[in-house]
Amino acid sequence: MIWLSVTARIALLSILLALVSNLVLVAFVWKVVRDDAIDELRRDTIEQSDALIAVYRSGGLPALGRTIREARTPGDVSRIVAVIARDGRLIAGVGPELDGFARWPNLGFRIRAIGSPWADREVGYAVRQIGPYRLVSGRVLDDWDAEQRGIERGLAAAMLLSLALGVGGGLVVTRYVGRRLDRVADVIEGVAAGDLSRRVGNAASGDAFDRLAVRLNAMLDKTERLMSELRIVTDGLAHDLRSPLARLRAKAEAAVLQADPAQREAAMGGLLIETDLVMRMLSTMIEITRAESVSRDRLARIDPATLVEEIADLYAPVVEDEGMRFEAIVAPVLPQITLHRELMTQAIANLIDNALRHAVQGGEIVLRLALRDNEARFQVEDRGPGIAEADRAEALRRFGRLDRARSLPGAGLGMALVEAVARLHDGRVELQDNAPGLIAAIVVPISR
Repeated sequence: MIWLSVTARIALLSILLALVSNLVLVAFVWKVVRDDAIDELRRDTIEQSDALIAVYRSGGLPALGRTIREARTPGDVSRIVAVIARDGRLIAGVGPELDGFARWPNLGFRIRAIGSPWADREVGYAVRQIGPYRLVSGRVLDDWDAEQRGIERGLAAAMLLSLALGVGGGLVVTRYVGRRLDRVADVIEGVAAGDLSRRVGNAASGDAFDRLAVRLNAMLDKTERLMSELRIVTDGLAHDLRSPLARLRAKAEAAVLQADPAQREAAMGGLLIETDLVMRMLSTMIEITRAESVSRDRLARIDPATLVEEIADLYAPVVEDEGMRFEAIVAPVLPQITLHRELMTQAIANLIDNALRHAVQGGEIVLRLALRDNEARFQVEDRGPGIAEADRAEALRRFGRLDRARSLPGAGLGMALVEAVARLHDGRVELQDNAPGLIAAIVVPISR
């Protein structure tokens, strides 16, 4: 069985199940038919015995003997009616030879073989006590046995037919399963060959294969999205690192060539600034990867108001030092939310850093926690130039930088980290106008 394919095993299993179920059904039908036949024979035999006993009670042994003789049908050797004395003598009787009947002392109904010379034929009989005698009445079961054999032959034919149908059904199931599995295998082979656009067809029947197709397609969608992001990240990282590394090399060369200690010190300072920029880019990339790969069991139920207040206490002095007003507004009643505390803190801090970088001097920054439509909104509001609606998708893309931001230090990864953290929490990032300024919000569901 080990060398058989999966579809062959399914076919054999279907055939085996059909065979077992049919054997059980045939055995059940045979037993029910046999039990019904025996019950009917018992009722007829008891009724016959009751009628003969009534004759004996009304007319005695002579009347019973006449009744037995009159009931005898010429040529009928299947019927048994006998009156046996205590010493085993046959007082009256009709039917086959009854030599052995004298040794049947037990009362009641039973079925047994009467032996030679009747080829071990079975007899259904009842033994009743009438005065000093025993009344034996019954019938040789030749006809009953013939009917049983006919029923058994019919059941055997039905079993063979059902077995043939089981084989046919197994082949149909095997073909169906094989075709569905071949489609899945074709898609997997295509993806392995590099075609990430391949998907498994869905018959919309709701069976296990459709559920497998839905899950496999979802996995392929995610894989395609991740591969696209990986290409974007790789291209963007190579592009954005080219300039800092070139500047690093130029400033390192200038520092080496400078003879004046003061100029060498200034060149080394610029070298450190460029090094810090590259390190921030790499650190942010690591944070994004961490946010996308973190396990859900790392999330915990926390109080969002406490989280926002801690961030506000940390950033209020920083914002005020930049000459702007900082305000934290928290909704009065909020339930606990399942969050990753460190990553959510980093994402909100990125939004505040962006607001600090782009807000107008003398303006304000508001950190707000609100509840709307069973969703918690962590939003940072500033009074800067804002982002046009057509540019918001670019602002959320990795290494995406708007034209006016290219003169500022940064790699365009801050908002990408924010979006990765939002996806981790089954949420989203929303950018809205603040008239003037920008409202950047991380929206996460409260109950998940």
